[in-house]
Amino acid sequence: MKRLTTAALFCALALPVAGEEFTFAVTTDPQTMDPHAVNSAPVLGFLNNVYEGLVRRGKDMTIEPALATSWETIGDGAGWRFKLREGVTFHDGSEFNADDVIFSYQRASDENSDTRSWFAPVSEIVKVDDYTVDVMTTAPNPIFPDSIANWMIMDSGWAEANDAALPDKESGNYATLNANGTGAFRVTAREPGLRTVLEPFDGWWDTAEHNLTRAELVPIQNPATALAALLSGDVDFINPVPIQDVARLQGNPDVKVIQGVEARVIMLGFDQQEGASEAGQGGSDLFRDVRVREAVAKAVNVPAILQTIMRGNAEVASQLVSPAMRGYSAANADPYGYDPEGAKALLAEAGAEGAEISFKCPNNRYLNDEAVCQAITAMLSQAGLNVTLDAMPVQNYWPELRADNFDMYLLGWSPGTFDAEHPVRFLASTPNEEKKLGSWNFGGYSNARVDELLPLIQSEIDEPTRQAMLDEVAGILHDEVAYVPLYVQPLVWGARSNIELTQRPDNFFLLRWVTVN
Repeated sequence: MKRLTTAALFCALALPVAGEEFTFAVTTDPQTMDPHAVNSAPVLGFLNNVYEGLVRRGKDMTIEPALATSWETIGDGAGWRFKLREGVTFHDGSEFNADDVIFSYQRASDENSDTRSWFAPVSEIVKVDDYTVDVMTTAPNPIFPDSIANWMIMDSGWAEANDAALPDKESGNYATLNANGTGAFRVTAREPGLRTVLEPFDGWWDTAEHNLTRAELVPIQNPATALAALLSGDVDFINPVPIQDVARLQGNPDVKVIQGVEARVIMLGFDQQEGASEAGQGGSDLFRDVRVREAVAKAVNVPAILQTIMRGNAEVASQLVSPAMRGYSAANADPYGYDPEGAKALLAEAGAEGAEISFKCPNNRYLNDEAVCQAITAMLSQAGLNVTLDAMPVQNYWPELRADNFDMYLLGWSPGTFDAEHPVRFLASTPNEEKKLGSWNFGGYSNARVDELLPLIQSEIDEPTRQAMLDEVAGILHDEVAYVPLYVQPLVWGARSNIELTQRPDNFFLLRWVTVN
């Protein structure tokens, strides 16, 4: 992939920006334009500008109609009926109808798709007529509409004509570099690692709230370079703003800082699979021992990390979701406490003193991710573990985790449904391709009771009963130290003072709410 030097970057960005043209910079370029190939926030967040689903989230994160105008349960909890919006066209002028929904379900739930876990509760989707579909579920599923806000609909004819009937995560296909959605913006140029150009779709079914004539995404991995581009006016928006520079930006009348709390919990994961010594890079099945996982939890001084690296801009986490999420367990609100002597005692008891640990970490995915990992490495070394930190760009990071090439790793998780069921399904369920469960459970954590409770949580309508089950799962994950939740990531965006925008807690940046004054 090509990289811009700093000099070349500023030459590229120094072109005059007139009228309602808008340039925005992010640290992570979307890996693909295929909405079913990669289930990650940089991809889904960007493509929400281009593709649409049956439902979408509004400015306040509530579910609202998109390609479906209404939905209702059918039968005795047997599924959901969606009435589709008529008169919608894709960017190439093709008509949207139920066939595209059926095709997109088959494509997004295929074994080649990174989004297949979203459809674990679905048995089939039935076409009732050209503008009505029934989504049949294996059990009552009261949160299903919330779970598909990022399921994007593709044009079946376009995909098939361009040999992109299925996603290709490895080699890519036509949909990797090209897009044909129904959304507010269409992709007019795509140069991976350099720039992606979008223009408003004149045939969009909805009313535009923006005043943009052109938008250009420029990936700038170095935060200092991005900040300099914002201050000089070469870009109109950056995400994120380096924490240490927030105060300086707040005193500059030409720019503004937009701060919030993201839905994302940053955590540590472990290789807990049998035979980890053969698959991972460590010297033993170290993290199959709960005492060692608990020692890590006690050795990491999260408040110190938040004070020094995050400058007080983050909140300590106690579980896989933040308190703002539906289903958060108030009964399990206490985080693991910092106890370095307790950590040393647990390692001694487990016979793990001086053990070799491979720690994988991204260096361009989460806010200050590499700095956080460096601090954790030092803390674990003080506790008596011999940690080798391997930090890398995110495009190399996910393949390393999927290849089980780690002992410990850093992960951030933002529940697409804003519900505590979401990380249980993706992170805490025993990996099962057939059932489409545990697709991001890289470490292979497994607990029979958690697996038993998940379908009950998914189908339970009575809120107190459902919450009691979520409380039980949160307690199990805490006691077994399935993961070590660290903190809820802050949102820190920067924009020129003449830009109006909406910041949502899922960290999706939507151009349809941007105005240039």
